[in-house]
Amino acid sequence: MPPLRTIKGPAIFVAQYASDEAPFNTLDGICGWASSLGYKGIQLPIDPRFIDIERAATDNAYCEELQDIFRKHNIQLTELSSHLQGQLIAVHPAYDTLFDGFAPEHVRNSPKKRQEWATKFLHLAARASKNLGLTAHATFSGALAWPYLYPWPQRPAGLIETAFKELGARWKPILDAFDECGVNLCFEIHPGEDLHDGVSFDRFLAEVNNHPRACICYDPSHFILQSLDYLSFIDIYHTRIKIFHVKDAEFRPSGRQGVYGGYSSWTERAGRFRALGDGQVDFKAIFTRLARYGYQGWAVLESECAFKDKIVCAREGVGFIQGCIIPVAEGAFDDFAGVGVGAEGCRKILGLE
Repeated sequence: MPPLRTIKGPAIFVAQYASDEAPFNTLDGICGWASSLGYKGIQLPIDPRFIDIERAATDNAYCEELQDIFRKHNIQLTELSSHLQGQLIAVHPAYDTLFDGFAPEHVRNSPKKRQEWATKFLHLAARASKNLGLTAHATFSGALAWPYLYPWPQRPAGLIETAFKELGARWKPILDAFDECGVNLCFEIHPGEDLHDGVSFDRFLAEVNNHPRACICYDPSHFILQSLDYLSFIDIYHTRIKIFHVKDAEFRPSGRQGVYGGYSSWTERAGRFRALGDGQVDFKAIFTRLARYGYQGWAVLESECAFKDKIVCAREGVGFIQGCIIPVAEGAFDDFAGVGVGAEGCRKILGLE
């Protein structure tokens, strides 16, 4: 068992806050805003308003300029995120039109060019992460098999196996690039992605030969919505969990709807995201588990509440996360009662002398 470790935080993922209005339209502005609320870290989407990914991948002087902005606001960059770009590594044709919106115009209406662009982008993200001194990166896996989640009509033999073999083939060179840069590539386990639970993640690991850089961005809200045991998940996959999104959710099924939601809007679904403390996630237990397993990363707020204003969520999230972080003990609570008998004393106590 690794030593207990105090989780770093609070930090905030700012993808949901980025806009064309100040202070959310520049790196300096959004860092200042987050720092003013009391956040110590910021997880940054690769958004041109905040970072030029090509420059960050090739220009160390530019990366130092970015670090100067973080230092100016006394806040740390925790990770970069390529959720939207990672999604484009694998897109089922049913979603081509919708996901084209995540790609630049010159590769739209061409799944092959779109995938090539996304692959290049992830390679840049690996090098940029290295140049910025980061050890983990957040992304999505994309999905080829998601439309066939429910086995009706009956899935043809080999359909899922073929999808995961292709998914692994697309991601393996990217994982190798992250490995060369010394950065863990953390897939957010998320409905809508082929990697949406432990079983699907295991399928993927098998296709990439248990790649050491294939890691997890852990977000318990997505497990609440699946009725998956999110605490047991930590017990099973703690060595792969390198990023932690602190996001709450609730699942309240009725006689009319359950996990699938009946195509309802977010406010009407049985499963929906909530502000921290308004949902059903047992964060005290999660923080205890992660501290127990020596999690070395940050606790990063992600705000997607269906009801509460996101600015209020950000303001309230600081104190909530601070209240969950466990400053771990340096020794055992009962050390004062130790008798210090040593190895020979232990043998004597057991009657072995």
